[in-house]
Amino acid sequence: MNKAEQAFGSKPAAATSDGRGSYDERLDHILSAATDTIARLGYGKASMREVAKASGVSLAGLYHYFDSKERILFLIQFRAFGSLLSNLREKICGVDDPEAQLRVMIREHFAYFASNMSALKVCSHELDSLSGSAYSETRQVRHEYYGVARGILDRLLDSHGGNGRIDRHVATMALFGTLNWLYRWYDPQRGPAVNTVANQIADQFLHGMLGSIKTSETQS
Repeated sequence: MNKAEQAFGSKPAAATSDGRGSYDERLDHILSAATDTIARLGYGKASMREVAKASGVSLAGLYHYFDSKERILFLIQFRAFGSLLSNLREKICGVDDPEAQLRVMIREHFAYFASNMSALKVCSHELDSLSGSAYSETRQVRHEYYGVARGILDRLLDSHGGNGRIDRHVATMALFGTLNWLYRWYDPQRGPAVNTVANQIADQFLHGMLGSIKTSETQS
């Protein structure tokens, strides 16, 4: 557990006295229940009492783990983007082709949130519900993740002579917009396999973006 997590509501890992598993295991269980609750009710309506009920712990027990609802929201978002960031950096290490890197990024982002739909909904809607250092810490890790993705896109466009023809911030945010909307339409149980959908999104995005470069070259 990193310093940021410890600063916002997490205590050092330790065995609990009731024999129901380690502190971290119960913390993960509560966060999972809290994520589902906030995704279902919205942050404003998801009270600590609702979270306690959903997680099966007493209200007093919940406050043993978190001193406020904002601490819960912080950890949900910080953990999600921290995991995405570290995983992406690991997966693209040693991959030199920027198109291959982009496909890795799309697949890993899609796969993570396909398994964490409630977290995606919370992360997509509730950043501004945080304040102070909780907001700044979360915004920072999200910005770092954006930076890695933007770097991939920059290298891809540079390799295809796309300087000045495409607004790279717009392109990056458009890609995230596509990926982050999946909680509204994708069913992990009934839909196509994660890799199938991720590959199609990558094909469509690359075809549209690189195709626009070729069109610009033809018209110039």
